[in-house]
Amino acid sequence: MKKYNVKQIVQKHYGEIAINSNAGCCGNSCDCGDNSTNEQIAKNIGYSKTEIVRFSDANLGLGCGNPTGMGNIKEGDTVLDLGSGAGFDCFLAARKAGSTGRIIGVDITPEMIEKAHNNAKKFRYKNIEFRLGDIEKLPVDSNSIDVIISNCVINLAPDKSKVFKEAFRVLKKGGKAYISDIVLLKNISEEQRNDDELIAGCVGGALLKEDYLMKIKSAGFKVKILSEDKKISKKQYQGIPLESLKIEAIK
Repeated sequence: MKKYNVKQIVQKHYGEIAINSNAGCCGNSCDCGDNSTNEQIAKNIGYSKTEIVRFSDANLGLGCGNPTGMGNIKEGDTVLDLGSGAGFDCFLAARKAGSTGRIIGVDITPEMIEKAHNNAKKFRYKNIEFRLGDIEKLPVDSNSIDVIISNCVINLAPDKSKVFKEAFRVLKKGGKAYISDIVLLKNISEEQRNDDELIAGCVGGALLKEDYLMKIKSAGFKVKILSEDKKISKKQYQGIPLESLKIEAIK
């Protein structure tokens, strides 16, 4: 499938989620279960009850991990969220970076950016900025970021090598990226690769684990695997051979 078409599918799908605000689990395309809620999904992937309740309007039940929980974000850090959605992880990062820190969220979907802006006003954060942009070509200065976070988004990008090269570019020397993402443990069929719902649902465009790690290393990063969640396959993805991979990548 052409890269342009993939991005159109992703924008349309997540634009609808931003408007409906109750889709959950990559937009219900991966069958989280009949009784799953945004709160339950967030709890299952590592968020605390306090985090979920405090920023409930920004929690859309999306993701496959908690990168802010993994990330060593310090007071005064500049943090970049790749695929920031409604801003959930940005608001959590802002609590760690404090009033002297700066948070930048980048998302390709206009409806998500608008929702994130509204949430920032509601939660009264003045040091968070949301930018409409493509994570394959980040609207961010080189060597300006201390910490990158990303939650189940890079698998949606057609050219993951570009994403990792851009992440490397914008990070300061010694900067770190904390990423939760879906990777495949076995190849899936061409039909699955071209299925619109699976593309938008974090599966169709996912790479094999080994290929994913190779692309990060090829961009210049030193990579450390923090954890791997294979149980998420049955919980959220109908048993498709995949896992949620959590990594730390250091420039």
